[in-house]
Amino acid sequence: LIGSSMSMLIRIELSSPYSIIKNEQLFNSLVTSHALIMIFYMIMPLMLGGFGNFLIPLMLNSMDMAFPRLNNMSFWLLPPSILFLLSSNFLGMGGGTGWTLYPPLSSQLNLSIDLSIFALHLAGISSILGSINFMCTIMNMGKFKTWMNWHLFIWSILITTILLL
Repeated sequence: LIGSSMSMLIRIELSSPYSIIKNEQLFNSLVTSHALIMIFYMIMPLMLGGFGNFLIPLMLNSMDMAFPRLNNMSFWLLPPSILFLLSSNFLGMGGGTGWTLYPPLSSQLNLSIDLSIFALHLAGISSILGSINFMCTIMNMGKFKTWMNWHLFIWSILITTILLL
């Protein structure tokens, strides 16, 4: 919802030849926040975490994931992380560095950039914890089927978790 509303504001700004948002840095931080929210808080947690947590136990005929508390910690690291990212827009001039956070812009002495980098670290820790849980679940609870009889979705999650680790 937040990322989509930022996308609508960006589209409204680009739809007219005159500037609606008068501050260029505000527009840059809006684009940065939109990209980071959509990639690290929408696509990765929903596609990997959400579908993985729902479908892997069903496909492996297990009751739950291997480490439910680790799964819970992975989930509960995301809300403070997104709050840090959103609050970084209100500190200083905002972190208008683009979604890549490359050094010419991210090396500015600005607290908002530091806060957004810290938010991405928390989101990364959440992804790593979820990946550990997925890998242990697939390797230990998938023993009832041979590796060649696994669903393609399980293979894709396993390869993704190996790449994340």
